[in-house]
Amino acid sequence: MTLSLQEISDRLEIQDLIYRYADIIDAQRFDELRTVFTDDAHIDYAETGGAVGSVEEIIAFLKKALAVFPNTQHLNGNMQISLYGDGDGDGDTATGRVMCFNPMELDTGDGRHTFMLGVWYRDHYRRCAEGWRITRRVEEKSWHFNLPDFMRMP
Repeated sequence: MTLSLQEISDRLEIQDLIYRYADIIDAQRFDELRTVFTDDAHIDYAETGGAVGSVEEIIAFLKKALAVFPNTQHLNGNMQISLYGDGDGDGDTATGRVMCFNPMELDTGDGRHTFMLGVWYRDHYRRCAEGWRITRRVEEKSWHFNLPDFMRMP
């Protein structure tokens, strides 16, 4: 399949968006998520024990929930991005499935506990005046290693 220059550009812009999300989360600059998601975005972290809601609800959740994690890394790969439009690659919507390998360090109060998660992000994207943004993100659990007891997923 031959990609047009617009399709190549769109895919690279969406990849940059995905990487920016990970950087924002790991640096705990949660207010900057407003530059990643659309105002009407729906975010669903329920499958891994997190919140479901709007950008503002998720920002509030992350500020509280990730405060006990001094170190995290959200490593994204295997991005499967599908652009939608008129067949020439100049559409304004896309979907994606993104692998995330997520080692985290938990401050237990009497030491540190390191564990790892493997998740998939199921995303919907939209081109806006400011560039590509995520309109929907659903986190799917894949695997986990060394989870603390209180975080055990069914």
